[in-house]
Amino acid sequence: MPQKYLDGKTAIVTGAGRGIGRGIALLMGELGANVVVADFGASVEGVGREAGPADEVVELIRAGGGNAVANYADVSDHQQAEDLVRQALDQYGKLDILVNVAGILRERMIFNMSEQEWDDVIRVHLKGTYNTSHFASIHWRTERKGGRLISFSSGAAFGSAGQPNYAAAKAGLIGFAKSCANALGRYGVTSNAILPGAATRMTDRGLRNQQATREGDPESERVEGTTRDPANVAPFVSWLCSDDAAHVTGRSFGVRGFEVVLYHDYVPERQIWWNSTWPIDKLFEVAPTSLFAGLQGPSGDRPAGAPVVTGA
Repeated sequence: MPQKYLDGKTAIVTGAGRGIGRGIALLMGELGANVVVADFGASVEGVGREAGPADEVVELIRAGGGNAVANYADVSDHQQAEDLVRQALDQYGKLDILVNVAGILRERMIFNMSEQEWDDVIRVHLKGTYNTSHFASIHWRTERKGGRLISFSSGAAFGSAGQPNYAAAKAGLIGFAKSCANALGRYGVTSNAILPGAATRMTDRGLRNQQATREGDPESERVEGTTRDPANVAPFVSWLCSDDAAHVTGRSFGVRGFEVVLYHDYVPERQIWWNSTWPIDKLFEVAPTSLFAGLQGPSGDRPAGAPVVTGA
């Protein structure tokens, strides 16, 4: 048994009924945290509602000697998100950790995507993360005892072609995490983003897994103990939520397999300048051989060196 690194802390984990969120909730319970297991119980498309996934995780945490309660909020609903935070405070008297994992998919190419498909994904990922973080931050600002905020982004933020809504939401969550780090640092709150890699219900929908899923053998059901196991993400997230990580904020981490990657912040790559407004003729002359030298045209491929796109 590991040490109780999160002993006495209270954590909310959204999307905690399955996949990556489930692994995080289970490990945090094992590490001594009181866990509010929040899961709407919907399909990957966000359809339906089921209490079973959240209830099962709660039972497992309690069976291991931990403390946990279930919540079935739709985090994209502002009032339900407030009630979720209120439940943690009423049940355990405090809130130390908020991990926003909940999400859905609506995959389409940009020219086929409907307005509703765009809105639904933005609503759950971006607004849902805003909703829970908003109410948690009110508590943290009032109490001024610190806190840990984790926002789940994705490698899709690098430009997944068939997921413009998901890519936009996940890229937005990197900026959201940095903004919260800057705003909440004075209250002892850290805010970081996770770009995970694992086999989940979301990745089962990927091209390489569709046939296996149709045949009743989805990847996400046969990865325990491998580099694709969603549980691999939980240890680093738990460390970020510990007292030892009080100095780590505003950063983005890739967590996949048995490795953790620290992503560099956006930095200038090249620069050209003029001593006044650029003369248009001079810009056309200079830019191709300086700023744009060696750049390739669009190919439809993901950028070289970009991580494999996975869902969260």
